[in-house]
Amino acid sequence: MNTQTKTAPGIIPKLSIMMFLQFFIWGAWYVALWNFLQSKGMTTAGAGGSYDAAAYTVAPIAAILAPLTLGLIADRFINTEKMLSILFLLGAALLYWAPSLAEAGSPTTLMEQFSHPMILCLLAYMLCFMPTLGLTASLSFKHLTNPEKQFPIVRVMGTIGWIAGNWAMWGCRSAGLDPIKFSDNSAHIFTAAAIASAVLGIFCLFLPKTAPVSKGKKISIGEVFGIEAWGLLKNRNFFIFALCSFLICIPLAGYYARGAGFVSEMGVTLFGSTTGAMSTGQMSEILFMIIMPVCFARLGVKWMLTIGMAAWVARYGLWGFAFGQEGPLLTLPIFIGILLHGICYDFFFVTGMIYTDKKATPAIRSQAQSLIVMLTQGLGLGIGAQLFGRWAASCTTDGKVDFARFWYIPALFALAVLILFVLTFWEKAKAKSDTDSAA
Repeated sequence: MNTQTKTAPGIIPKLSIMMFLQFFIWGAWYVALWNFLQSKGMTTAGAGGSYDAAAYTVAPIAAILAPLTLGLIADRFINTEKMLSILFLLGAALLYWAPSLAEAGSPTTLMEQFSHPMILCLLAYMLCFMPTLGLTASLSFKHLTNPEKQFPIVRVMGTIGWIAGNWAMWGCRSAGLDPIKFSDNSAHIFTAAAIASAVLGIFCLFLPKTAPVSKGKKISIGEVFGIEAWGLLKNRNFFIFALCSFLICIPLAGYYARGAGFVSEMGVTLFGSTTGAMSTGQMSEILFMIIMPVCFARLGVKWMLTIGMAAWVARYGLWGFAFGQEGPLLTLPIFIGILLHGICYDFFFVTGMIYTDKKATPAIRSQAQSLIVMLTQGLGLGIGAQLFGRWAASCTTDGKVDFARFWYIPALFALAVLILFVLTFWEKAKAKSDTDSAA
């Protein structure tokens, strides 16, 4: 955290623009990727799976492989803003190239899935993008004097950027820009994301200079693999936090993989669109991000994280209950479950970023943020994606999914993680004191 008493003028607007563009890039192509692959004949499953499954697995793989090493580079060798610029500019080129590599077909082996030219290109892109999640967080904490209050203001622009990216293609069609042929199954979803990535790559050069705090120090093999960041796990409370962050992302994978499909199958829409209905989750994220500083000061780290995990339990429980219902008993629980996304994300993940910044020493803050990205976006979502694929198959009979069974099990899993956390995490008093003094 910055030790200055006042954040430098212009810092918060610059960091907010950075967050907006970063999540606009991700939202512009990631959500619509399946539609694009379907239009190219790449979603038909073969003996070795399907290309869309591989496409949605590259992000967890990248989150496991890349963040710690690049976090080390940012901590030791190169300014963080320059590292971000390189990653976003390289990512822009890969995004622009990716759709030209699309080829129809059904993979016959797992190796064939991941050797497809477009899948390899997307993997290369995600190896560039995933580390930026930790790097933008560490850069922000470096220049904010009161992260508990100021970081949610910055991070909320990322949520707005994600929504804007989701709706950008739909907005172009509604405005009558059909000659440009923007749509959610067009290669232009990648073009729009590539342009935004190039703009952000250039913009990063104008971010506050963030020099590597350990520049010039000798580096060991252990540091290459992030051993210093892993050393934080020796602290009992941080270990519990990291373990529960990993575990809670396993059921989260179900929301990403089947949430929109479930809402669509139940016929729940907003303005005639499933995308519209799902976007209310990001809209609630904005609201809870705004009130988060007040909640943080009053509740402290432990109960912020607890409420975030409890929202997971409630969401999946409500969706399990809604299946088979009609009228308000169907639509209301589903909409409440979507709206709980704001609490799920803000109270757990954003609080987790702030907590990680507090626990890490200045020399390893980039690595520490990257470690959490690896455990959550990498291992947690990766394992969850595989488990939910098998779980969906076991809940399917004659092509129909028993969504009550499908959602109740992750609700129970999230409840077990919640109980584990409440009973074993005991850092409330210290974290609360830190928060009050900072405020």
